[in-house]
Amino acid sequence: MHDRPTENRPIKEPIRKPWIWIVMAFIILAAIPWYLPGGTVAPIILGLPYWAFISVVFSLALCGYLSWLRLHEWDVVEEEEEREKSEERGE
Repeated sequence: MHDRPTENRPIKEPIRKPWIWIVMAFIILAAIPWYLPGGTVAPIILGLPYWAFISVVFSLALCGYLSWLRLHEWDVVEEEEEREKSEERGE
């Protein structure tokens, strides 16, 4: 892949990017329906109370966000390390 780190491009450190944590905190806080009035069930959306539907939607958003972060923000050098180890062993 062209997203792998090279000698010219340093490995990314996304843990130091505050926007990643801000978005993650927003999604997690939105997934917990503490901001809705207590004791209400109606309306029903796709067979779920609306608070449960909101939790499912934001849980899926969190999964998608974490997957996107993994693919676009983190450089995993594991494949390169494994290739180097196999070359050293002569495989």
